[in-house]
Amino acid sequence: MARVDSNGGASPALVTIGDIACTAEEAITPSGRAPITSVTWTLVDMSRTTRTIPTWAIVCAVIFFLFCFLGLLFLLAKEERTEGWAQVTVQGPGLLHVTQVPVSSQLMVMDLNNRVNYARSLGFRP
Repeated sequence: MARVDSNGGASPALVTIGDIACTAEEAITPSGRAPITSVTWTLVDMSRTTRTIPTWAIVCAVIFFLFCFLGLLFLLAKEERTEGWAQVTVQGPGLLHVTQVPVSSQLMVMDLNNRVNYARSLGFRP
């Protein structure tokens, strides 16, 4: 998603967030384009993280419990699972676009947050 500027050169996408691309001059979405200096970004984390005891730990606890009580230590093992999506909204003059990006870890949510913050920083001109 590159735009041809007035000099005939292409302005490359500096960051992409789902189906949204940002160049130094504008935000490009399937719904349209808007100048990067006039758009507002919103990120809503709609994921959930659960901590459970994995199946292998329960099986090992049952097997080793029969031999010694130390098998119960396997029940201390925990597994984190993240599921859901993050919703990114870009809004500007004549533009409103919402995209939902599926996430499977908290690192993916942090990466999306960093991308949105970078896109926000592109709109600040000294």
